[in-house]
Amino acid sequence: MSDKKCLECGDKVVGRIDKKFCSDYCRNAYNNKVDKESKNLIRNTNNRLRKNYKILSELNTSGKTKVTRRTLFDKGFDFQLITSLYITKKGNTYFYVYNQGYLALENELYLLVKQD
Repeated sequence: MSDKKCLECGDKVVGRIDKKFCSDYCRNAYNNKVDKESKNLIRNTNNRLRKNYKILSELNTSGKTKVTRRTLFDKGFDFQLITSLYITKKGNTYFYVYNQGYLALENELYLLVKQD
């Protein structure tokens, strides 16, 4: 019989030879600590994407509208977070946050569009 110790609390582990934890509580606590950083990153990114989506939706009520970069920036829009790109045959790049998109125009203007 081996003297394996629980990876979480250090108590003796009894049972199967490949068992690593003394209880479900210790297994869950250990895995929650291990996954905490990646879960926080994902949660924070999703929250920022949700905020971007909300900003675009509120500004683009008609399905197509123009706004200034300053308007987006003042509302807290994060230009680094998108979910997809669409490049037209003419070479224009639309940036999308789910189905809400924007196209950079001249003079710091943006065309907001909604994909159906």
